[in-house]
Amino acid sequence: QVQLVESGGGLVQAGGSLRLSCAGSGRTFNRFAMGWFRQAPGKEREFVAAISWGGATSHYSDSVKGRFTVSTDNTKNTVYMQMNSQNVEDKAVYYCAAGPSTSTLVAGKGDYWGQGTQVTVSS
Repeated sequence: QVQLVESGGGLVQAGGSLRLSCAGSGRTFNRFAMGWFRQAPGKEREFVAAISWGGATSHYSDSVKGRFTVSTDNTKNTVYMQMNSQNVEDKAVYYCAAGPSTSTLVAGKGDYWGQGTQVTVSS
């Protein structure tokens, strides 16, 4: 089994930065790709970013390319998402997910999900 716990959400002003963390556990954790999704008020859940556990492959939604960066720390079983140049459209609950590949995560499929962490962006 894989267990995921997100942290790092909070309040940030437009143009500022936050770093989200997703800590995973389980014997098969390193077999999964990791992804980030978000759901804003009144909107459907959307894909944000994904990375293979070894870091060789990554994907980003068009809305965050050039602003967000995902990375992994294998020694800590943790995936991060650095969020720079944030704007009010980035306000959402952010969810960490694990899946069989980055391509399946891009398509919206996750086998395991965290509980979410709130990101609020103010002007």
